[in-house]
Amino acid sequence: MVTIIGLEKKTNLKTKESYLVLTVQGSAEVLTSKATGRAYISSRRASVPCALSDLQAKALIGQTLPGSIEKVECTPFEVKLPTGKKLKITETYQFQPEMTETVLG
Repeated sequence: MVTIIGLEKKTNLKTKESYLVLTVQGSAEVLTSKATGRAYISSRRASVPCALSDLQAKALIGQTLPGSIEKVECTPFEVKLPTGKKLKITETYQFQPEMTETVLG
């Protein structure tokens, strides 16, 4: 299960159309730091496009959805950290629903 924790309005760069994106968060996980070897707690987050009105989407915040957040490969890109160091990203997190509905047309 994932929990809907936020809502963001984005704009399609090609069509200039705005759309909503829900932020979903998975359960807490205990991980081990590669740098220190110590345990810490984190949770995975992902963004999911939404075809609802602002009001309907806001009402979903706090609700849960069946599914999980999985790490998937993506087109590599670089991120510049505040320290100036560049980090190459090759994976991202994606929401995987337990079941999907296919809409024709």
